[in-house]
Amino acid sequence: MLSEYRTFVTRAVREPSTVGAVLPSSPVLAREMAAIVPSTERPVVVELGPGTGALSGAIAERVPEGGRHIAVEVDPGMCEHLRSTAPWLEVVRGDAMRLGELLAENGVDSVDAVVSGLPWSLFTAESQRRILREVGSVLAPGGGFTTIAYAHALGMSGARRFRSRLGDAFDEVITTRTVWRNVPPARTYVCRRPVVA
Repeated sequence: MLSEYRTFVTRAVREPSTVGAVLPSSPVLAREMAAIVPSTERPVVVELGPGTGALSGAIAERVPEGGRHIAVEVDPGMCEHLRSTAPWLEVVRGDAMRLGELLAENGVDSVDAVVSGLPWSLFTAESQRRILREVGSVLAPGGGFTTIAYAHALGMSGARRFRSRLGDAFDEVITTRTVWRNVPPARTYVCRRPVVA
């Protein structure tokens, strides 16, 4: 755990434009996020922005044998960390704005769940739209997408705009209860049924 925090802080200081949280997600929040992952059959699960893997362990606990857990990470230092600490994880270095292409290169055309730890507030409106479009294009029928919403920021204009974008991109968007045992406290958005633009 100490190694994870050290790696996280180091990368956040070196690459502040790609690391948006102050600390890795807590185990409680990680389990909340992972609840969207199917625990039967052989699902394909994509994790966007896994960072040091704070969510990865909770996802792995739900993915049954024969399923795939693919982590898409843009930061080379985080990729290196994940490959050494989570050898069971399929780490793909790349930008979530190219999600469909990255998955195709790895033999995947659709996924059952997408779990996102991406720092949405650091992205432009167009980048947010492109990533959400990519997520919607790879989700299988019945698949779901979940991402973090920090409680202290929910009333801010940027957070409200992002919530509106989610409503444009998905037919169903549910905001979960606040997880107080996280720094900072957070909720999650659970999204289903992508809207085809």
